[in-house]
Amino acid sequence: MNSKYYLTEVDKNPLSIFCYHNAMGEKFIKSHSHDKGQFIYVEGGVVHIKTNTRMYYLPARHYMWIPSGVRHAIYPSSPKVVMRNLYFPMPTITSVFYSKEGIYPINNLLMEMLLFTKTWNGDILKSQKNKFLIVSSFKALLEQTVSTSLHLELPHPTDNRLIKITNYLKDHIHQEHLLPQLASKFSMTDKSLYRLFKKDVGMSFIKYYTQLRIFKSLEYLMNSDYNISEIAHMVGYSSLPTFSNTFSNVMGKRPSEYRKSNEIYLDT
Repeated sequence: MNSKYYLTEVDKNPLSIFCYHNAMGEKFIKSHSHDKGQFIYVEGGVVHIKTNTRMYYLPARHYMWIPSGVRHAIYPSSPKVVMRNLYFPMPTITSVFYSKEGIYPINNLLMEMLLFTKTWNGDILKSQKNKFLIVSSFKALLEQTVSTSLHLELPHPTDNRLIKITNYLKDHIHQEHLLPQLASKFSMTDKSLYRLFKKDVGMSFIKYYTQLRIFKSLEYLMNSDYNISEIAHMVGYSSLPTFSNTFSNVMGKRPSEYRKSNEIYLDT
């Protein structure tokens, strides 16, 4: 099946549950939307999912729910990334879980069910009783087994000044940036830059900058060429303990634990 399957196939039969396992090698999927709700699971790296308002960082061993009608583009961080997708017809009235974007760690039950579908591709219809029952149950379990959505996203700035500043931070992620020096570089006062972050992206400079660094480190952690001390420096931390503690606060586990738990699990 052509990798641009979503343009024509996902919604062709509005009653089907559509299954697509993308083994490896996808570089970029341009902005699009579906009438169906999308489950996307990732192995082997980080996938950036860009909506109109946010950039999500979907790490390995996690999945994202994307409600129907939400425009999104998909950027895998590496050709090694494996993406597994299920698309579900959605009723007009649905629960809160299925009506909002969210990122969640996958549990063992969902993992085993997903593994069971790994050779399936295309439409799954009610007439295919066993397959349809499995994927329908899978959808129901998403809501029933869900934990709190992880806040692995950053809002897009809309103010042109802040767009330039956040792009500068991304391009110079290997350096440490303090608010006074950053404000001075862009001919602003500390207070005006602090207020701009709060007003435009709804969070403080420190929170935005911290999350940006930790989310970038997720990509490096999937590359075994770098040790954790090197990764800390690559995202601007001069202290390994500070990086490790900050990572743990954001992700709920140490960088070494994250790396160990995110090797590719599903056969391709």
